[in-house]
Amino acid sequence: MVQIKSPEQIAKMREAGLVVAAIHAATREAAVPGASTRDLDQVARKVLAEHDAKPNFLGYGGFPATICTSVNEVVVHGIPSDDVILKDGDIISIDCGAIIDGWHGDAAYTAFVGSGHSPELIELSRVTEESMWAGIAAMKQGNRLVDISRAVETYIRRQPKPGGGKYGIIEDYGGHGIGTEMHMDPHLLNYVDRKRGKGPKLVPGFCLAIEPMVSLGTPRTEVLSDDWTVITTDGTWSSHWEHSVALTEQGPLVLTAPDGGKAKLAELGITAAPDPLA
Repeated sequence: MVQIKSPEQIAKMREAGLVVAAIHAATREAAVPGASTRDLDQVARKVLAEHDAKPNFLGYGGFPATICTSVNEVVVHGIPSDDVILKDGDIISIDCGAIIDGWHGDAAYTAFVGSGHSPELIELSRVTEESMWAGIAAMKQGNRLVDISRAVETYIRRQPKPGGGKYGIIEDYGGHGIGTEMHMDPHLLNYVDRKRGKGPKLVPGFCLAIEPMVSLGTPRTEVLSDDWTVITTDGTWSSHWEHSVALTEQGPLVLTAPDGGKAKLAELGITAAPDPLA
């Protein structure tokens, strides 16, 4: 069953989403050469405490940290550690969430550590982020879940990859419903699988975490012996971007973007829903 939210519940999710945005800002500033991924986890914990919010990653299925810190070939679910020290030229995807009064927010971004990144890596992150926004733009009344998947996949497939070849759209992980739990129905693929059908129709109150993960090579992954860390099977580096989004009567509201998605959606010809907390 898909959980449909009232305007009041969406406002509460917006509160949680703004905490996630604050975590993103703080960890982005702290993701510098010489910092450990454990340092970033401590930064996130401080932000959560300042906002009187709870982490939704810590303890989830036994996960031992507040955020996921996925460096280079790690796609998702990297565990913060004192032993993982960021180096100039690394990329890191930071995935985190927050709970306010039982309502969840969840979002991820890819950051460049230091300088000297190749055009290939810069383009990888850009393509992944823009495919997420293409998916958000497809979150409109009358569309179905598959329309979001199609928008994400189509954007990625149309982008030329520096040096040739194709981007790998990660197959084993995708987006999801969000609300009173972090992961809820429906599961959202980042590509079209005709066997799954069109999925549910999008109506006001529908809330989704839209999160493409893209690699420079294979779409396939494997999980390391810690039972969490997911890497590409060919060792190519990857990018991960995510926002939690609510569909309202007035259009989409990007719950985890500081401006509710207003500026970026305007570039795409879409008017974001009014911020219920403004």
